[in-house]
Amino acid sequence: MFLDDLIDAALSERREQHLLRVRRIVTPISATHVELEGVRLVNFASNNYLGLTHHPRMLDVPLDATGAGAAGLITGHTPDHASAETAIASWKQTESAILLPSGYQANLAAIQTLSAVAESQGKSIRFIADKLAHASLIDAIRQTGATLRVFPHNGIDKLERLLAESEPDEMQVVVTESIFSMDGDAADLHAIASLKQKHGFVLLVDEAHGSGVYGPAGSGLVAELGLRDAVDVSIVTLSKALGVSGGAVCASKRFIDAVLNFGRAYIYSTAISPYVARLVSRAIQILQTEPQHQSRVRSLARRVRSELSARFDLPAADSPIVPIVLSHESRAIEEAKRLQEAGMLVLPVRPPTVPKGTSRLRITLCSDHSDAEVGKLVESVMQIRLT
Repeated sequence: MFLDDLIDAALSERREQHLLRVRRIVTPISATHVELEGVRLVNFASNNYLGLTHHPRMLDVPLDATGAGAAGLITGHTPDHASAETAIASWKQTESAILLPSGYQANLAAIQTLSAVAESQGKSIRFIADKLAHASLIDAIRQTGATLRVFPHNGIDKLERLLAESEPDEMQVVVTESIFSMDGDAADLHAIASLKQKHGFVLLVDEAHGSGVYGPAGSGLVAELGLRDAVDVSIVTLSKALGVSGGAVCASKRFIDAVLNFGRAYIYSTAISPYVARLVSRAIQILQTEPQHQSRVRSLARRVRSELSARFDLPAADSPIVPIVLSHESRAIEEAKRLQEAGMLVLPVRPPTVPKGTSRLRITLCSDHSDAEVGKLVESVMQIRLT
């Protein structure tokens, strides 16, 4: 009863603040359409940027095993897993890669490995993260007990000051996303790479929202900027542009060997299904042979940002993530409901996912959206009240 009372009070508090989270059953119809409460909607809320969840070449991958049945270090590492990891490493142009059940766990395993390797050799370690780095990165760092310092979003001057004040023998790890999940803007990777030449830190980049959209064959923003050599560890989430599920750590073979020995999120997790691993390989093949999906979604992103920027203050970017900041939580909920009534699914994002006072509609685009659907979206969003 005591626990029930605490839960009821906590949930009531969230409800009063317009922050209560609930799930609704959403039935996928296509890459860009869903059914919600019996109504067909155009889906502008998915991270399925390239429409691969429903691509014909993905749907014809044969299923002959539903699960791996064990962790990768026991009997869960099959030829399909090995093939997928080789494909990912080649695509990302790293020596090696390792699959995990989710992007969250991939970040966790990478951070755990860095911390454990330093600790095993009696070396102190400090993580320095962009303020808007994904929750999985922050949670992972906190879980290790290591020192965490945060610099303002893309605050390169503060990052340099933090690096300059580090202890001489302390291992510094800079952590950032390439494309940030809530604002859709990019990290200043050129500036960070320049700092690395001066201060010699380890650089971890989460390419969850950059992979598939940027770079040759969608290999990521790091590749597009020509900065592969500056990045020590990169993370790819397979559940977004690649349209599957899971995540991967991409790095040197030496680092991946360390993940096998120190990355608890990998060691103690059952491997992803061999079928999913096979789908990952197929998704990469599609990215390499059908570049039109990548060019289409970036073209749509530029169009939507250009047309909406006449009325809204949008971050400088060309990613398919377009934030319409409405400040108060109730406003975001109200406008999301209005768009739903107009036939479009655009979800409100509220604290603690975003900072207080920055609740928003988070629009996401897919290469399969039609020009007419995007036109209707822009027209409807332009009708949002600013006050």
